[in-house]
Amino acid sequence: MRNAIFLSLLTAVAILAIACSGGGVSNNSSTTTNANTANANTDNPLAVPTPTPEQTTNNAPTLTPVFKAFCEAVNKKDDAGLRKVLSSDALTSIQQQMKQQNVKTLSAYFEDDKYKTTCEVRNEQITGDQAVAEIRGDSYPNGIKMVFVKEGGDWKLTNRSPAIESMKQSNSSNSKTAK
Repeated sequence: MRNAIFLSLLTAVAILAIACSGGGVSNNSSTTTNANTANANTDNPLAVPTPTPEQTTNNAPTLTPVFKAFCEAVNKKDDAGLRKVLSSDALTSIQQQMKQQNVKTLSAYFEDDKYKTTCEVRNEQITGDQAVAEIRGDSYPNGIKMVFVKEGGDWKLTNRSPAIESMKQSNSSNSKTAK
């Protein structure tokens, strides 16, 4: 539950950041840049238009097995399976959050993430030992781009997202200029 709330909160903040930076609705009422916005009411001229979904460029042949294994481990409440597919940095970060939240197991940490009907990856972009791909699950059906890393010759899922990282950098820059 905490993870789903965290992702939802970060998605909402990202939407607000895009809207405040002028990346939202343009003067000619074209689409937004955020793929997680809901359908708009076309009778309302101030409503946000339905976004154009990002085109699928590939079906993530390298990263799909990693994310499928993650989905399966979450669904089976398999802590060993989760440890196998999560990067060492992600595990360290998640374990710190678990300690703060008094959560005892990885499966409990991910209990609100749902992958019963949707567990998909697409549009992988691999650069050396790092990759980015859009993942989709029941908890976030419109998808979110996530970072994967290669550790010990195997691809692992991180808990980092380019959208969230750029938002953190933007907020850091804005707070420095406000001082």
